[in-house]
Amino acid sequence: MEGGGGGGEEMMMTSGATGRIVPVFRSVLSRRALLRLAVALHSLLLWVFLLVGGGGWRRSAGRRGGGGGGGRAVRTRRRAAEEEDVRRRRELAEEVAMVEDADGEGASRWETFVVPGARRNALFCRVWEPAAAAAEMRGILVIIHGLNEHSGRYLHFAELLTSCGFGVYAMDWIGHGGSDGLHGYVPSLDYVVEDIDVLLGKIVLENPGVPCFLLGHSTGGAVVLKASLFPHIRAKLEGIILTSPALRVKPAHPIVGAVAPIFSLLAPKFQFKGANKRGIPVSRDPAALLAKYSDPLVYTGPIRVRTGHEILRISSYLLHNLKKVTVPFMVLHGTADRVTDPLASQDLYNEASSRHKDLRLYDGFLHDLLFEPERDEIATDIIDWMERMLALQTV
Repeated sequence: MEGGGGGGEEMMMTSGATGRIVPVFRSVLSRRALLRLAVALHSLLLWVFLLVGGGGWRRSAGRRGGGGGGGRAVRTRRRAAEEEDVRRRRELAEEVAMVEDADGEGASRWETFVVPGARRNALFCRVWEPAAAAAEMRGILVIIHGLNEHSGRYLHFAELLTSCGFGVYAMDWIGHGGSDGLHGYVPSLDYVVEDIDVLLGKIVLENPGVPCFLLGHSTGGAVVLKASLFPHIRAKLEGIILTSPALRVKPAHPIVGAVAPIFSLLAPKFQFKGANKRGIPVSRDPAALLAKYSDPLVYTGPIRVRTGHEILRISSYLLHNLKKVTVPFMVLHGTADRVTDPLASQDLYNEASSRHKDLRLYDGFLHDLLFEPERDEIATDIIDWMERMLALQTV
C-alpha cells in the first residue's frame, strides 16, 4: 500500500506487516541518502561503461583468465534463493484458513489453485462458492489485494459474499503471497493488469453467463481501475469496486520524479534500508492490526525502487485519464486515511464519465476498510451496490 496524502503530506509507502511507513523518496533528499544515491549511480554508470565500452577488454581478460563464472554463480544462487522463497511462501499460502469456523460445515465450498499468468508465471489463487449444491451464483467478485499483502486476508469478506449468493475469486499478485516472483517486488504493474485479464478469461470460461465484478484495494484499486480502461477487459465486467484506491501519489520533490525512472532501470531491486520509518495506523481494530503485522505472507521489507516507480507511474497515468473511465464503479474511502488520498477518490467520482458511479466516504475510518471494526457494514454497502447493478440488467 502506498500514499499520497490529502492533507499536503509527502508521499509515503507502507513497508507491509510491520505497520511502518517507509518514506522512500523523501529519504532520498536527505544528505546521507543523496550521498548513497550518488555513490550507487556512479558505480552503476561505471558498470555500464565497462559493459558497453569495455567489452573488448573484458573479452580479452576472459580469454586469459576464464572470468565471468563468478557473476553467473552469484546469479544462480540468487535465483535458487528466490525459488526456495516462492516454495516456502506457497506452502504458507496453502496453510491459510479458508473457512472461519473450523468445526462447522461452513457457508461455502472453496479451493486453491495455481494458474499460469500472462508470462507463464505461476499465480496462486483462491475461490469460494455458495455451499448449497443447487445454488446458482448471482454473480462473481474477483478480489485484487493491495501492495505487500495477499488474497488469504479476505476470508471474512468472502464468506459474507458467499452467504449472499456470490462467488469469490482472489489472486496473489506477482511477488506476493503464494505467487511466483521476488517477495514484495513488482517489475511492472502492467504485469498485474495482464494477469487479471488471464484470470478473468478463465473465470468467464468456467462460469458462462455469470455476471463478474472486480474489486481492488489501495494499489490494487489503481490496477483495477487501469484494467477497466482496456475495452476487452471492460467487456467482461458488470462493474468495479475500489477501496482506498491509490490514485494520487506524488514524489516529495520534483527531482525525484526525474531520478526515479533512471534509478528504477539501473537498480530495480534496490531497497532503501536506511529510510526513516514512521508508523501510520491502517485500522482502528487492534486485533486486525496484530493479525496483519504478524502475517508471514505480508511483505515487511523496505520498498524496492522499481516497485515505487511503478506506483508513481500508474498514479500519473490514472490522473490523466479519469475522464476516460466509463465502467460502473463504487469507490469507498475513509476520511482519516493517511496512506492514500480520499480527495483523489472524490476527483475520480467527479471526473469519470461512467453513467453509474457511487462514492462512499466514511467519517473517521482508516485505510484498510474491510478490516475496520465496521467491516460488515462496509461489506453490506458493497453487496447492496452489486445487487443494484444486477437489477439494472433486468430493466
